[in-house]
Amino acid sequence: MKRSQLFLPTLKENPSEASIISHRLMLRSGMIRQSSSGIYTWLPLGYKVLKNIENIIRSEQNLISQELLMPTIQDSEIWKKSGRFDDYGKEMLKFKDRHEHELLYGPTNEELITDIFSKNVVSYKSLPMCLYHIQWKFRDEIRPRFGVMRGREFLMKDAYSFDENKEDAIKCYNRMFLSYLRIFKKMDLKAIPVAADTGPIGGDLSHEFIILADTGESDVYLDKNILGENIPNIKYDEPLAISDLVDKLTSYYTAADDKHNEDIYIKSVKENDRLKTRGIEVGHLFYFGNKYSKPLEANITNNDGQNIPVEMGSYGIGVSRLVGAIIDAHNDDKGIYWPESVAPYMFGIVNLRQDDNACRVLSESIYNNLIKSNIEVLYDDRNEGAGIKLAEMDLIGIPWQIRIGPRGLKNGYFELMNRKTGKTIEVNVNEANNIVKNKF
Repeated sequence: MKRSQLFLPTLKENPSEASIISHRLMLRSGMIRQSSSGIYTWLPLGYKVLKNIENIIRSEQNLISQELLMPTIQDSEIWKKSGRFDDYGKEMLKFKDRHEHELLYGPTNEELITDIFSKNVVSYKSLPMCLYHIQWKFRDEIRPRFGVMRGREFLMKDAYSFDENKEDAIKCYNRMFLSYLRIFKKMDLKAIPVAADTGPIGGDLSHEFIILADTGESDVYLDKNILGENIPNIKYDEPLAISDLVDKLTSYYTAADDKHNEDIYIKSVKENDRLKTRGIEVGHLFYFGNKYSKPLEANITNNDGQNIPVEMGSYGIGVSRLVGAIIDAHNDDKGIYWPESVAPYMFGIVNLRQDDNACRVLSESIYNNLIKSNIEVLYDDRNEGAGIKLAEMDLIGIPWQIRIGPRGLKNGYFELMNRKTGKTIEVNVNEANNIVKNKF
């Protein structure tokens, strides 16, 4: 993409309405614009990042689950059967159609997916089953804030598992636990599993995945030794290895505000290993047994001929929220520095002298070569000063900057800079077609 053709309304100053780093940088870098309170339009740069995050999530979820797509609008009757229509609270947006039938804009999908299962699956032979989708949700937050971190409309990946018994359900829960660790690692995020309250979803087993950040919404208490744990290369069909990993990670004391016990914390964690900080929730796992399958009659006939409700769990990842979380973890005083896996473009070409023929020819040659190689690249071809171009490229955070100027070309080289480290190397112009190999 050429910068002269890209819709990218960047801002020089910090917007007054943005109080946290991710919100400020998303507005300044032209990723989003507010439509109404807690509701945002995703502009081209932000939308590319959003889609890259979706692709990472799919790459792992498709190994253990099947993707479908449920509607955003749901019938109230299934929520009345589960008992949550009145209990969910004012966050649920309710309305009536022209026939006076009550509908709602889905804040989550436990009821709907259970209803789908109950009408289409009857035998234990179809289990285990896990289904997921990536869909927009709406929750009428009383005080939307922090941009996409706590908006009213948000994009979520939510998965739902169906098993014959609790033992199998826990195995699925553990596979999701591993999947989340792998997903966040691919985004260059250190996600900490934290014992959590089940809230309005319900159940008796739940973990949040927290990204440590000063801008987090809640206090987190943990044994900091968990920060040094690495994720081993475990396959999804190795339940014992997965269970060992989950048991190991959950053996550390980690708790958010609502699950924290100060006495246990002091007794179980050495003073030098205690860390109280703040965190951003980016994922949540729930096991809730037959909380929904029983009232919604999601039953199967087991091997003994008994008609029993299935055991269920649900598993969410805040897709749009992750954009903000990644920015909060990857920024400096110049702007964003994206991990390569989610970056909107891999390379950014900065022509430092647009009216210089040699600079223009080399810039366009590198640009066309990268395009032919199916590598995402943004070429700043505008007739603007070098300072303006460099500042914007730093702001939007493209991982690799190719800087082409007349002084360097006179000596037979151009510069390749890593946005995160700031390290720059000189690349011989004869190596221009091998630019990817010059990454360091």
